Amino acid sequence: MDGNTSNPSVMSSAPKWTEIEHLPEWDEEFYHVYTAKKFGKWLMLKTLRPEYKGVPEYEQMIEKEFDVRYNLAHPHIIMINDFEEVPGLGMCIITDDVYGDSLAKLIREGKVTEEHLYKLQHQLLDALDYIQTNHLEHHPLTPSRIIFTENVGNLKLIDVGFDQKTHITPTDANEDIYNYGKVLSAALDAVGTPHPRLRKVAERCMSEDPSKRYHDVSSLRLALADRKLNLIYIAVIAFLLAMIALLLWLNSPYRPVPSSDTANSITTESIN
Repeated sequence: MDGNTSNPSVMSSAPKWTEIEHLPEWDEEFYHVYTAKKFGKWLMLKTLRPEYKGVPEYEQMIEKEFDVRYNLAHPHIIMINDFEEVPGLGMCIITDDVYGDSLAKLIREGKVTEEHLYKLQHQLLDALDYIQTNHLEHHPLTPSRIIFTENVGNLKLIDVGFDQKTHITPTDANEDIYNYGKVLSAALDAVGTPHPRLRKVAERCMSEDPSKRYHDVSSLRLALADRKLNLIYIAVIAFLLAMIALLLWLNSPYRPVPSSDTANSITTESIN
């Protein structure tokens, strides 16, 4: 190991924050978003836009968002690391580096793949389930708020958890289902391969009549599952249940008992 890297005086003299770069396409309504290195590690920063800095209402807003999001823990939602002063930017919410491509960008560039569709059916739905279970306030699901990380293509949802409710209403859940359908439909349009089953699911999510949409994430998840695989699982489970029932019956007082003639015949044949 290079001796200089372990020297405290060298570490203390090195700048804490370097390579700070604004990411305009990631900006939010009230925030600017940056990527930067903290002691050489890539992170992402979120800070109030200049016009909102120093305004008590918005200063309280970013502090509350930090308080709510700091306690979140889900692999497909961007997590919070810290809330600290960054030179030239002011107070920033610090998150792990999730630099990559938004679904919106992939759609624009015609780069949506079957793998992206798979992750929308599973990883995005897992994140949505977590959001509803924990009653988290979030901006509507849109392709621009869904990120696929640069190295492994892991799905990450941004703009989640700026507040927390005591419960979610049926209207909240219904809007999530509707917006999920819009995201899925946009991805299906871009991927180019026909997916009649997924298309049907997306259309039901976006039904003009809210009562005809899926009522919750569980029913949506079931609709997205492969029906052929479900039938196989059901058949296997039914067979196992039938075998268990047969064994219980054969060992019960109600099992068939051989007649005396049958028993004598079996005994005679055994002797012979």
